[in-house]
Order: sequence, then C-alpha cells, then structure tokens
Amino acid sequence: PDVIIEAQFDDNDAEHGQDHLQDTWTDDIKKLSLDASEKGKAAGVTGVHRTKQDDGPKVNDPRLLPDEFLQRTAKVVYILEKKHSRAATGFIKLLADRNSELFKRCAMFSPVDHRVPRVYVPLADCPADFVTKPETYAQMLFICRIVDWKDDSNFASGQLCKSLGQAGEIEPESEGILTEYGVDFSDFSPEVLECLPQNLPWVISPEELAKRRDLR
Repeated sequence: PDVIIEAQFDDNDAEHGQDHLQDTWTDDIKKLSLDASEKGKAAGVTGVHRTKQDDGPKVNDPRLLPDEFLQRTAKVVYILEKKHSRAATGFIKLLADRNSELFKRCAMFSPVDHRVPRVYVPLADCPADFVTKPETYAQMLFICRIVDWKDDSNFASGQLCKSLGQAGEIEPESEGILTEYGVDFSDFSPEVLECLPQNLPWVISPEELAKRRDLR
C-alpha cells in the first residue's frame, strides 16, 4: 500500500485491452516485491519489519511534502487601488424567471469580457420597448457601469450609460474598448487646436528637414 505504480498507456495497450495492462502491473509488483526481499536478506534479516518511526511522509499530510509538490494559496485581505474603470461593453436581456419580482424591475447585462461579472441593470435604463421586443436589442452593444456588488449576491448592480450600436461594427466596438479602459476620446478643446499650424496646407520647412532623419 506504500507503493504507487505509474503506468504509461499507449495505443498498443488499447489494442490488447485491460488484460495486457493488468499483466504489466502484476509484473511490476512482483519485481518490487523481489527487490524488497533481496534488500532484506542482504541486511541479514529474515523479514522486513517497519516501525512507526520508519514510516515515510504521508501523502495526506501536506506539511510533510517538499515545497516543489505544494500549490501555494492565498486570500485577498485588502483592495489597495481600484484599477478597473467599472465600465463594460455587453448585451442586455430579460431575466429567465418571468414570475419573479426582480423581473419587473431589472434586466441582465452580460459583458463581452468574461472577467467582468454579469450585472443587474434597472429596466428604466433600458429602451422603452425592450420588454416587449427584446429580440430587437439582442445584437445591440451597450455600455454599463458597475455601481455596487453586495456580498450576498452573485451579480453586481449597475446602470446603463449609453447604447453604442450594432455589435461587429468598427465604431461601436472601438468606442466600447476605449470606454472600458478609461481613454478620453472626446473632441479636443479650442485651446489645444490653437497649438496646431493655422496656415493650411502645412508643409515641413527645409530647415526642419535638415535637422531630422527622413523615414518616409
């Protein structure tokens, strides 16, 4: 019982069936038994007697195993900084249980990024005809922002911010990615635009070209 035998199972074993595999295990066990008997005779004893002190490490006691066989575990004790924007791109759909009170108040938001939890959003944030025509919005992308996640709930709570458009189109998909990562893609202010050359078309002067390496 203290010996664990590992056997490799290949295509040849599959052809011969379990009988061949059983014979292989039996031969290995006999070999191990003979080796143990020979070692016992070489030590000048008629049998191998094991005491409690001679027992090796028990597999069911992880404290006795070497570090390389252990999987380190930990737990979160404090959130130092909230890095996520709490905004996510995804789809809305009706709740499965139509008879529940929650069905009358909330819809389910399913983020495209599976690392973000699913979110309950108020029906008031959804389009007016969403309850009667949910299939119309099946492929419509929305931006949702998580506002709370209670300890006793499997889903977070959030608010729908805006409708992006049809999934698969470049504009809605790009806007969703930028919003999720907190990138400001709003128009530049007049102060910033005034820093640009005003006389158009603008060309690089020969003096400037002489100081730069041309990579065109």
